[in-house]
Amino acid sequence: MMERKYKDLTSPADLKSHDTGTGPDRQQRPDYVDLLPPCNHACPAGENIQAWLALAQDKKFEEAWQVIIEDNPMPAVMGRACYHPCEDGCNRTFIDSPVSIHAIERFLGDEAIRKNWKVEFDKKPGGKRVLVVGAGPSGLSTAYHLTRLGHSVEIHEAGPIAGGMMHFGIPAYRLPRSILDHEVERILAMGVKIVLDHKVENVLKEKKAGGFDAVFIAVGAHLSKKIDIPGMDTGKFLDAIAFLKQVEEGEKPKIGRRVAIYGGGNTAMDAARTAKRMGATEATIIYRRDQKHMPAHEFEAEEALEEGVKINWLRTIKAMDEEAFTVEVMRLEEGRPVPTGQFETLEADTLILAVGQDTDTGFLKNVPGIGFNKDGTVIVGPDMMTGHEGIFAGGDMVPSQRSVTVAIGHGKKAARHIDGFLRSASYNKPPKHPIVGHERLQLWYNTTAPQKEQASLSVQKRIESFDEIKAGLSEEEALFESQRCLSCGNCFECDGCYAACPEDAIIKLGAGNRYEYDFDRCTGCAICYEQCPCHAIEMIPEPKNLRLCP
Repeated sequence: MMERKYKDLTSPADLKSHDTGTGPDRQQRPDYVDLLPPCNHACPAGENIQAWLALAQDKKFEEAWQVIIEDNPMPAVMGRACYHPCEDGCNRTFIDSPVSIHAIERFLGDEAIRKNWKVEFDKKPGGKRVLVVGAGPSGLSTAYHLTRLGHSVEIHEAGPIAGGMMHFGIPAYRLPRSILDHEVERILAMGVKIVLDHKVENVLKEKKAGGFDAVFIAVGAHLSKKIDIPGMDTGKFLDAIAFLKQVEEGEKPKIGRRVAIYGGGNTAMDAARTAKRMGATEATIIYRRDQKHMPAHEFEAEEALEEGVKINWLRTIKAMDEEAFTVEVMRLEEGRPVPTGQFETLEADTLILAVGQDTDTGFLKNVPGIGFNKDGTVIVGPDMMTGHEGIFAGGDMVPSQRSVTVAIGHGKKAARHIDGFLRSASYNKPPKHPIVGHERLQLWYNTTAPQKEQASLSVQKRIESFDEIKAGLSEEEALFESQRCLSCGNCFECDGCYAACPEDAIIKLGAGNRYEYDFDRCTGCAICYEQCPCHAIEMIPEPKNLRLCP
C-alpha cells in the first residue's frame, strides 16, 4: 500500500449527530444566510467592512472605495484618525492577529486622492435646503450624505478653515493636513456650499433668512473644562486645545524646558508629544488613575512613552506656584481615586490642562423647545432632532463617545432622519442580521498569516518634526492584508459546500451569484454546513408542508 504523503485538512463529516432525520425522512435542511461580521457591528460609522474588503481582495480598489464612501466620506482621514474598534472585534484575533482594517482603508483613501476618483451617486429628486452649523467631522458628514440624498446644503463655520477638531485637535504627525484638505475639497466639489468665519448666533434667524427647511448643528467641543487649583494665578498654564491650535497655526508658545500635562486622555498624550516636538526636554503627564483606567488609547500612551514622555500615574495636583506643583499620591478603590495624604513636589515651567472639553451651546438657550443635560449637551430624540421641530444636533453636542468616527456616524444617521423629515416619510433603520462570533466559524483549514505592520519613523526622527509617523501599506501589502479577512457570516464562494455534498445537491450559479440547493437530492445530512468556514449556512427545520414522505 502506498503511504499518503499529505494530510487532509478537511474534517470528516459528523454523521453521528446528524443521523436522525436524514435521508428520505429529512427533518432539517440547509439554508444560505448572511450574518453580521463583528467588524461591521463595531464600526461607529456603520461601514460595510466585509463587503469592501471582499472587493479589495479582488484588486477592485475603486469599487471597494465606492462602498466605503456610501457610509464614510473620508476614508483617508479615518484610516489615520480612527481608533479602529472594528479590529478589536475581528474574529481573526483568535487565530493570529486582527485584520489591519484601518490600514487598508487608508490605502484605498490615499489611492482615491492620488488617482482623483469621483463620488458616484444619483441624487434623489425633490430635495430641500438644509443649513449645517459647524464644519467639523459631523457637520461635513451630514452635508455629504444629505447631498447624496438630493438636498442642497450650506455650512456656516465660525473658523477660518473646515475640519474642526480634525484640523486643530489632531496633530499633523497623525493626520497630515494635505490629506484632510483633499477629502474636504471632495465634499465641497459635490455642491456643498461653505461660509467660513461666520459664527451663528441666532439659529432661527439664520434659518429664516436663508430659506432653509431644516438645520443640523454640530459645533464641536472646543471649550476646555475649568478646574480650580490653588495658586494657579501665580503659575503659567495653558489649556491643551488652545496649545494645539497655536502650534497648528504656526505659533511657538513659550512653554519652557519642563512641561507638565494634567489629564489622561488622548488630548493629554497629543499635548505632551507636541510639547516634545516644540523643544521641551521634559514632558510629564500627571494622571489621577493608573494606566488600566486611563481614557487614552493604549497605543497612544505607548507611543508617548517611546518618545520620552513621562507619566506619573495616581497623582493629582493640589497646588502650584511659579515653578512647582504639589501633587498628592492617590490609590484606587473600585476604580475610583482616593487621597492617601502623601505629597510630592514636581518642578515645571508650564502646566498644560487636558482635563476635557465642553461644547458652547449657549447660543441655543433661546430656541424654544431645545433641552439640555446637566453637562450642557443637547437632548435629542432617536432621530437626532432636538425639541424644536426641524432642528437636529449631533457630534460632540449630544451625549456620546467623542471621537471623529462617532461624529461621522452621527452625520450619516442625522442625514437619513433629516431626509425623512423633509420628505414626510420617517426613516426606519432596517434590522441587523445576528452577529457571527469566532466560536461559530468552522475553519477546517490551518493558516498563519500575521498582520502586515505599517512602517514607522524612528523615535529620534519623530520628535524632530511633525512628519507623519506611520507609512501606509503598499498595494501588495494591502492586497495581502485584505485577503486575511475570513468573510465572517458571508459566503465568499470557496466551493467548500459544493465539493463536500455527497448527493450533488448544490448548484453553482456562477461567479458572484453563490449557490442554491436541489432539495430533490438533499438529504439534510449537514455536511455542507460543517464544511462552511465562515458560517454562511444554517440548518433549519424542514417545513412541514414540504417534508419528504418516507
